[in-house]
Amino acid sequence: MTQQGIEVFLAVARLESISGAAQALYITQPAVSRHLRALESDLGCALVVRGRGQRRVELTDRGRDFVQVAEKWRVLWQEAREVASRDRAQALRVASVGSLSTYLLPPVFRDFLAPGRALTFHHYHSREAYDYVAQGLADIALISDHMYHPQVETIPAFRSPMVLIAGPELDWPETVHPSALDPSKELRLPWNPEYDLWHSFWFSAAAVPRAVLDQMPLLEEFFSWRDVWPDSWAVAPSVVAVPLARKLGLALRALDSGPSDEIIYYLLGPRRKGALTQIFLDCLERELQTRPEVESLLAKSGKM
Repeated sequence: MTQQGIEVFLAVARLESISGAAQALYITQPAVSRHLRALESDLGCALVVRGRGQRRVELTDRGRDFVQVAEKWRVLWQEAREVASRDRAQALRVASVGSLSTYLLPPVFRDFLAPGRALTFHHYHSREAYDYVAQGLADIALISDHMYHPQVETIPAFRSPMVLIAGPELDWPETVHPSALDPSKELRLPWNPEYDLWHSFWFSAAAVPRAVLDQMPLLEEFFSWRDVWPDSWAVAPSVVAVPLARKLGLALRALDSGPSDEIIYYLLGPRRKGALTQIFLDCLERELQTRPEVESLLAKSGKM
């Protein structure tokens, strides 16, 4: 296996396209195919489904299983290249759920990246983040689903109330009861298990939302189509809802009998970069203090 072969495979898996991977990596389509065949030969199994006339590339079951292994390989390769660097201790590996990487972390990163510091960022779901932190492949991760892991410490970072987002065309009162919401017009994201329980209580399992999304940029895109669907609504944590509403001119409403606040946690593993992690948490705290819609829990956790 080669590092370039791993990068080619991950590009194909992400873009579901040979031509798309070729464009993204600035190589030819035959070169992408050669790298895939070489990787499959090394592994002794097929990673992609090949068929004539298919515009999209599908992964085999083993290909889907190999994605996480390939991502670990990429992180380890980068770590190996850092071994000879004198400033390796000044590089922090950060992971988070997607909503935070879109609406909270960019100014934190800007604050953190003073001269002499570097960071590597990856978007992981909460369960994945626990494994990566435990293995030392991420130094700190911000997650929304509290779980137990014997090697990982889970610490509250901040609290964010859940609010209703809708277009200004909907003449709703300042506080809306869930019974007034039409689930067929919902743009739904799976925020956390507590939110799923609340949703199951108020809405029938047979109700079909307008769209079920798992990426924050898609929520922003769907709300931008108000000329087509002016009656769409969503429930989101205020750390997401406030900047999204400000950007698109949406309206925010409180929920009567709404879901419990979302709590974001940060994860620390057995191998820690204590001083650098603390600098990152200080930068996060400064950003949280500019966001009145959230409540910082960093000082209360006793870790600052």
